[in-house]
Amino acid sequence: MKKTEIDKNNVLLETKNLTKSFGGIHAIEDVSLYINKAMINALIGPNGAGKTTLFNCITGFYPPTKGRILFNDEDITGLKPHQITETGMARTFQNIRLFAEMTVMENVLTGSQCRYRMNILSAILNDKRTRDEEREISKRALKYLRFTGISKFANHISRNLSYGDQRRLELARALATEPKLLLLDEPAAGMNSNETKGLMELIRKIRDEDITILLIEHDMRMVMNIADTITVLDHGIKIAEGTPKEVQKNEKVIEAYLGRRRQTA
Repeated sequence: MKKTEIDKNNVLLETKNLTKSFGGIHAIEDVSLYINKAMINALIGPNGAGKTTLFNCITGFYPPTKGRILFNDEDITGLKPHQITETGMARTFQNIRLFAEMTVMENVLTGSQCRYRMNILSAILNDKRTRDEEREISKRALKYLRFTGISKFANHISRNLSYGDQRRLELARALATEPKLLLLDEPAAGMNSNETKGLMELIRKIRDEDITILLIEHDMRMVMNIADTITVLDHGIKIAEGTPKEVQKNEKVIEAYLGRRRQTA
């Protein structure tokens, strides 16, 4: 089966005619998307194409104006971000959003909370079940720090990490929610070539753990080397999808990025 073919039995995320309007202007319009499990899927397009708006609708930050979102065979349209996280979806943002004054470990622990039953009362009582759960949370947090290669910084204040390691920390915190789908909004933004190379290896490593990836990225060299499938938006409309080779040759994509070619006489 070609990677561009849709295996309906293997679809993790589906959007059906998704539209989001702001004051009558369509940021995205009738976007239907299929994301297959355990694959790296890229969402690309020129600035203002609607990529982040689509992410925000999928993850509950914006309610769609029209259309539906299905995740793992469940309709999640209109759910709040924390409810969507609980279904098994996590994301990172274009601008790093860490708790800057907390330690690296503490940041990852915040991601784990949605998977455990602890509350204020159980923390006050501090019974055996609560203590066991706290140990389990810490154990899992350390696992994700090791996975992302930053466990040696566990007790460091987050703002003191290098830019690349802060990006890795964001990934560790997202992984701590135990997602089935991880959405990455320009994960390579601001990275140098060595950091980007390391990030690509880490994303593949995450995919190899059967976690599906959907990423927005402007670094086309990275996209073409890492993505199994690519979806292209332009002015809020899906204009192409397919493998990297297929998308590179698509005339609509070439026009969207480079402008319409001059007509020869």
